Amino acid sequence: MIGIVDYDAGNIKSVEKAVEFLGKEVVRSRDPEVLKRADHVIVPGVGAFKDAMERMEAYHLTEVIGEIAKSGTPILGICLGLQLFFDSSEEAPGVKGLGILPGKVVRFPEQVGFKIPHMGWNSIQIRENSRLLKGIKDSSYVYFVHSYYLQAEQEEDVAAKAEYMVPFHAAVEHENIYATQFHPEKSGRVGLQILNNFLEVAPCLPNE
Repeated sequence: MIGIVDYDAGNIKSVEKAVEFLGKEVVRSRDPEVLKRADHVIVPGVGAFKDAMERMEAYHLTEVIGEIAKSGTPILGICLGLQLFFDSSEEAPGVKGLGILPGKVVRFPEQVGFKIPHMGWNSIQIRENSRLLKGIKDSSYVYFVHSYYLQAEQEEDVAAKAEYMVPFHAAVEHENIYATQFHPEKSGRVGLQILNNFLEVAPCLPNE
C-alpha cells in the first residue's frame, strides 16, 4: 500500500491518480498509524512553505514523517514536499522545515527575460547510478512549477541538477529518502518511470 500524506496541499489528487495508473493501491491519509503501515510514502504539494508547515504541525504530521524517514520506509517529496524536507526556506524566514536532509530553499533572482515562477518543461542533468532516475536519459525534460529552489548542503545527496537563471538541485536521494522539485506526475512517460522507480525501491534498515 502506498501512503500519500494529506495535509491539504495542492496537487495531491494528480499524484494519487498517477500512482493508481501504475497499478498500486493508494491510501490518502493524515492518520499517523495508517502512514506508518504504508510500504512507501509520498509527500506531494503545491503551495506556500509557511502554510504547509503550519498544517503539518496542526495535523501532527511533522513527527510521523520524521519517524518514517528514519524507519527505512522509502519516502518521496514532490515540489513543495521536497522543500519541506530541508531546514528552511527564504519564502518563510524563521520557519523551520522538517529537517530530514540538510540544506535550504532560496528564491530565484530577478533577471530580465526570465519569469518567476519557473513554469514549464526543463531538462535535467542526472547523476550516474541514481536509483530514482534509473533508466532515464540524461537531459530528459520534466515539468516544473516553482519560485524557490533547493541548495542541498551535501552534494552526494543530489541526484539531478537543472538550470533556470542559475543552476539548482532538481532531485535528491539519501538512503530511503527521495525528492524531486519537478512534478513526475505531470512529466509524461519520463515522470511515470521515475514514480515507478520509487515504488520499486525496497525498504532499507535504519542507517543501512
